[in-house]
Amino acid sequence: MLIATHLHKSFGGKPALHDVSFEVKRGEIYGLLGHNGAGKSTSLGIILGMVMPDSGDVSIDGLSILSHRSQALRKVGAIFEAPAFFDYLSGWENLRILMSYSNGFDAKAARAVVDRVGLSKRIHSKVRTYSHGMRQRLALAQALLPEPEVLLLDEPTDGLDPEGIKWFRDFILNLRDERGLTVLFNSHLLAEVELMCDRVAILREGKRVFEGSVSGLQDDTPMFEVDLEPWGMACGLIHSAGGQVLATGRISLPAGVDPAPLIEACVRSGVKVRAFAPIRRSLEDVYMEILNGAPSPN
Repeated sequence: MLIATHLHKSFGGKPALHDVSFEVKRGEIYGLLGHNGAGKSTSLGIILGMVMPDSGDVSIDGLSILSHRSQALRKVGAIFEAPAFFDYLSGWENLRILMSYSNGFDAKAARAVVDRVGLSKRIHSKVRTYSHGMRQRLALAQALLPEPEVLLLDEPTDGLDPEGIKWFRDFILNLRDERGLTVLFNSHLLAEVELMCDRVAILREGKRVFEGSVSGLQDDTPMFEVDLEPWGMACGLIHSAGGQVLATGRISLPAGVDPAPLIEACVRSGVKVRAFAPIRRSLEDVYMEILNGAPSPN
C-alpha cells in the first residue's frame, strides 16, 4: 500500500536520510522507531509531500508522491508534528475550515467521526478550553475525515496519560480491524508500539538498521533472567555450555539447549542458584541491542 524506495535527504549538508526503504502492506500497522534525529519525521514529511527528497520516491497504492502528489495524498489522513488549530474557534468550526481545504465540508461525515472519537459533548466548545487529550482526538477526527486508506501518525500518544494512550491504541486497532486501514506511525513508546504494530523498522542516524515482525521478536535464542552467586564463576559455566552473558543477571542459551544441565553444573560447582527463569525477548531488547551496536538476528 505504501512503498518508500531509497530515500536520501540532507539539510544544510547534514544527512537526515541515507538510502531508507520500507514497505507497508495494505491493512498493516507499521511502526517507525528511532532516537530524536534518526529520520522518522523526515520520512513522514516526504511521504506527505511536505519535504522533497534529494533522491528516491514514495508510492501510495501505486501512485508516486513526486509525480502524482495530489492523487496519492487523497488516500491519506495524517497527524504530523504538533496539531495546530484556531484556539478561538470551536472544534466544529475548525473541522469545517480544515475540510474546506480538501473535499469540502460534509456535516454528516463530520458528526459521525466526532462521535467516534468521543468529542460530541465538547465539539462546539472553544478549542482553547480543550485538554491535550481532547486536542489529540480532534486531530484524529480531522485526519479521518477524508476517509483515508492510509493513516500517518507522528508521535500520536506523546503527552497522553495512560488512559488516553490505551484509548488511542484500542481505537486504532478497532479501526484497522473494521475498515482494513493501513497505519504508519512513529513513536518512542516501545511498549505501545509492540502492542499495536505488525512490523517495525528502526532508524539510526538516517539509516534503516532493522526491519521485522513484532510477533517474531522472540527468536530461536532462549533468554533467561538469572540470580547466580558468585557471578564470575557462573559466567564461566554459562560460556562452557555455549551460552552468552547479555548483562548481569541476563543470559541466552543456544536454541534447543536444555538449561537443566547448566543449573546442575552450577549447583555442583558451588554456585548458588536463586533464580533461573525464561524471559520473552521484547521490542525494547531489540531496540537497545541495535542502539548499543549488538548484532540483531533480523
